[in-house]
Amino acid sequence: MKTDSPLYLHYKKKLSQSPVFSGLSDEILADMLGEFHHTTWRQGVVTGGVSLTERFYLIIDGRVKIQRIDAASGNRITLFLLGPGDGFDVISLLDNQPHEILPVALDDLQLLSAPRQTVREWISLHPEFNRNFLPYLGEQMRTIEELATDLATKDTLTRLARLILRHTIPGASSGQGGHSVRLIHDLHHDALAHMIGATRQVVNKHLRAMRNQGILDRDSHHLVVAELGALKEKAEKFLSRE
Repeated sequence: MKTDSPLYLHYKKKLSQSPVFSGLSDEILADMLGEFHHTTWRQGVVTGGVSLTERFYLIIDGRVKIQRIDAASGNRITLFLLGPGDGFDVISLLDNQPHEILPVALDDLQLLSAPRQTVREWISLHPEFNRNFLPYLGEQMRTIEELATDLATKDTLTRLARLILRHTIPGASSGQGGHSVRLIHDLHHDALAHMIGATRQVVNKHLRAMRNQGILDRDSHHLVVAELGALKEKAEKFLSRE
């Protein structure tokens, strides 16, 4: 991206707010931004293949779900739900190998992308960048660890409650007196099901029950947590019969 671009300062600010690039000097940010190109994806776009093996993407605006699909059954699992400031594909960035994932745009997306090999060089050349990148990678590894543990040890109600809890912003009012939910607040029930290894019908049943119990706001079309303490109790249950 050229410095005379009318949106250069806007993207530089967005880059500095990303957990992967925060705290870097203006000089380093400027050098890195020179390697990025702005691109857009329309809502619903599914991307794979060469574009993922050759480039690293940083989300400026919008959300992306990262999925794996079993070729034989067609079953799918959502590994990550990413928002502004997040980057992908981190795994290919590390091992320089193809990665069988499918990013799906949940909104119209604004993205910055840079050649994967260039970003790999930043890891070696800039200790300041690495100090951000390693904790970010650790956070993604913990996300996968929690997903695997939940799938193996928790029932679907507990998994759904834990998913909602992870995205709830304590103390952040929704305007309706409840707690706002980030990133997953307006997802369709089948999308939520793909995040917890369940079906849309099961998610429908559990959401309806939590609304009837007053845990979730009954009147909102989106996810709004009305009783945070009760949601935490649901999220801490151990495996039980359904």
